[in-house]
Amino acid sequence: MAKRSRYLSGARILPPPVGKGMRASELIERTFLAYNAGRLREGARLLSERMLSPDVTVGLSMTGALTPAGLGVSCIVPLLKAGFVDWIVSTGANLYHDAHFGLGLPMHAGSPFLDDRVLRDEGVVRIYDVLFDYEVLLDTDAFFRQVLDLPEFQAEMGTAEFHYRLGRYMAEREAALGQGEVSVLAAAWRYGVPVYTSSPGDSSIGMNVAAMRLGGRGVTFDVSLDVNETAAIVYDAKRRGGKSAVWILGGGSPKNFMLQTEPQIQEVLGLDEKGHDYFLQVTDARPDTGGLSGATPSEAVSWGKVDPDRLPDTVVCYLDSTVALPLLCSFAFDRAGKRVRRRLYDRRAEMLAVLGKEYRKAVNAAGVTKKRKVARKK
Repeated sequence: MAKRSRYLSGARILPPPVGKGMRASELIERTFLAYNAGRLREGARLLSERMLSPDVTVGLSMTGALTPAGLGVSCIVPLLKAGFVDWIVSTGANLYHDAHFGLGLPMHAGSPFLDDRVLRDEGVVRIYDVLFDYEVLLDTDAFFRQVLDLPEFQAEMGTAEFHYRLGRYMAEREAALGQGEVSVLAAAWRYGVPVYTSSPGDSSIGMNVAAMRLGGRGVTFDVSLDVNETAAIVYDAKRRGGKSAVWILGGGSPKNFMLQTEPQIQEVLGLDEKGHDYFLQVTDARPDTGGLSGATPSEAVSWGKVDPDRLPDTVVCYLDSTVALPLLCSFAFDRAGKRVRRRLYDRRAEMLAVLGKEYRKAVNAAGVTKKRKVARKK
C-alpha cells in the first residue's frame, strides 16, 4: 500500500444532516467545513480556545455600519459584559449611531431598493437597508452638544477619556428609559473598557465637537495620547508575560490604529517586542488591491505588527461582519470559559507611565551607545 500523504490528515468531510434544534456552535463545528465557512470555523476556534484565554488581552476594531444594524446591542455589549473584549478602536460613526439606541431613538429594517429622492422628501435617512427619521440625527446632535457644553468637557483629552465620560451620560439615559443595556458607549463605561477613535473628526460626533469649537466651547482631542495609550496597553500585556490578540471587524483606519501599536513599540520607541500573538479578521476586502483593509496577517509580519512565530494563529474570514459576528459570538459564549474583566480604562495612567519610563531608558541607552561609537572613531 502506498504511503498516505500527510496532506490527508485532516478530518473527513462527512457532516451530519442539518436538523431541527441544532445550536449555532454545533452548526459551525460540524458543517462549516470548507471555503469561507471553513475559515469561520477556524476563526471561531481561534477565538474561543486561544484568544479568550485568561492571559490574553483582546483588542477589537470596528468599521462598517455595525451599530445601526443592531450589532452593538446583540453582540458588542454582551462581549464587553462577559469580559471578552478588553479595548476597542472604532470609527466615530459606529459610536454616533450607537447613541441612537442609548437615547431610545428607533432604527427600522427596510430595503436597499428604494427611491432616495422620495426618502429625502419624507425625511427618512438610509444606511443600505436600515431606515430612520431625520429627526433621529437632530436629537442625537442635540444630546451631544448638551453634554459637550458641560464643565468636564472644557478640556483637552484623549478619545478614551472622552468616550468614557460620554458613556456615563449614555448609561444615565439607558437607566431613565428602562430599556436595559443597549449602548456600547454605556457598556464600555460600565465595564471599564477604553474606546478609541483613530480619526475623531471623521464622524457626526466629531462634527458636533467642531461646531462647539467654533463657539469656543467643548473638548479638544490629544491624538498623540491615543497613540501612546494604545501602545501602552499592548506593551503592558506582553511585559506581564501575557499575549495580545487583535479581532478586526472590517478594516480601514481602526485596523491600522490597532495594529500600529507594535511598530510604535518596536520601530519608534525602540523597545524589544515581536508583534501581536493572535489575529482574527472578518473582511470583504481583497489583498491584491494593496489596501490596508485587505492586507493579510502575513504581510503584517513584515511590518512587525504580527509575531512571525505566531503566524499559524491567524485567521482571515472573507465574509460580511453582520453575518460572521453573531456566529462568532454564539460559538464563543458556548465554548469559552469565564473571563475576568480587566478594566483597562482604570489602568491607563499606570500603563502609560511604564511605557514612558522604558522609552526614556531606551533613548538614554541609545545615546550612550552613540557617544561611545563617536569616541572610538576619534
